Amino acid sequence: MDNPVDHVIDLGLVNYVRHPSNSNYIVFRIQDEARAMSFETALKEQEIWYEKETEPKGKRLFHLFGIHKNDFKKVEQINYHVESKHKKPLIPTKGLRYTVVILGMGMLLLAIIGYCKQQEKLRLYNNIDASNHSSNL
Repeated sequence: MDNPVDHVIDLGLVNYVRHPSNSNYIVFRIQDEARAMSFETALKEQEIWYEKETEPKGKRLFHLFGIHKNDFKKVEQINYHVESKHKKPLIPTKGLRYTVVILGMGMLLLAIIGYCKQQEKLRLYNNIDASNHSSNL
């Protein structure tokens, strides 16, 4: 089985990498303590074997979890679940969120109305053009 983490280009968009010395393992790196605890709890619940270590980098402390590549698909789902559980909303204020949605729906409605009005004008123009064309014959 190919290593599921090997990519030609690594842009750092995911929080896991291939283990630097053992290609049979994948290392998940989590900076937030609460996410790391949720991740570890989920691994224990799923009875997935892992190794845990912490690594300081500057002012940040990373929690590293090494898992076998055979468990990658299960752990990837756990990772998505933990990230979604701890994710903050893009627009934090509820009122502002609804305002953005209502404005977007209003703009969509105006675009649909404009399209329908344009179709009416095109039909009217085509009818006038067709009647002028038949009277000229």
